Amino acid sequence: MKRLNRVLWGIVLVALGVIFALNAFDIIKADMFFDGWWTLFIIVPCGIGVISGNDKTGNLVGLFIGVLLLLNCQGILTAATIWKLVIPVIIIFIGLKLIFGGMFGNKAEKIFSDMKKEGAEPKVTCAVFSDQKLNFTGDVFNGAELTAVFGGVKCDLRGSIIESDCAISVSAIFGGITIYVPPYVNVKVNSNSIFGGISNKVVNTPANNITLYVTGTCMFGGVDIK
Repeated sequence: MKRLNRVLWGIVLVALGVIFALNAFDIIKADMFFDGWWTLFIIVPCGIGVISGNDKTGNLVGLFIGVLLLLNCQGILTAATIWKLVIPVIIIFIGLKLIFGGMFGNKAEKIFSDMKKEGAEPKVTCAVFSDQKLNFTGDVFNGAELTAVFGGVKCDLRGSIIESDCAISVSAIFGGITIYVPPYVNVKVNSNSIFGGISNKVVNTPANNITLYVTGTCMFGGVDIK
C-alpha cells in the first residue's frame, strides 16, 4: 500500500509538472487557479487515500465534500443544497462502514470479548485536555482502550511481552494517539474516521505470527502506529 501511495503521488506531481511546463511554453492554456482550485487540496489526497489507504470511509467522505465544494465554487450547486446533502451522505457512509464491518467481523472485538470471559480487562486510558504516556516494558500485554479528546496519548509496547494476538481500541476526537509496536508484531487496522484517520507505518512480514488489531474512531484527530 505504501508503494502504491508513493506511485500515485508521483503520478500527480509529474502530471502537475507537465501542465506547468506546457503552460510556460504556451502549448496549452490551462488556468491553474480556476474558481475553487483550493478544493484540490482536499480532493486529491482523499482520492489517493480511497485507492491506497486503509481508511476508505473517511477518505470517501472527504472526497465527496471536496467535490461538493468545487461544484459550489463553480456555481453548479448552491450552499443550501450542499448542506442538505453533506449530513445524509456522511450518515450513509458511516452506516455502510458499520454494515460491512459487522458482516466481515472485527477481530479486535473478539479479542476483547475473550479477555472478559477469562476475567481480564484491557488497560483503559483517557486523555482529556491533557497528555498521557503508557509504557508496558516488562508487562504482558493483551489489550488496551485509548481515548484522546483535545489531548494526546502515547502507548509504548516495544518493551512489552506479547505472547498472542492482541487488540487496541482507539478514539481520537480533536486529539492524537501514538502507538509504538515491537518489530515482531504485525498490525491490522479497522477504523471509522471523519476528517482524520489511522496511519499505520508498520511493515507487516509473514515471519511474524503475532498480530495487533487496532480498531476505533477518529474525528478531527489521528492515530500513528510506528
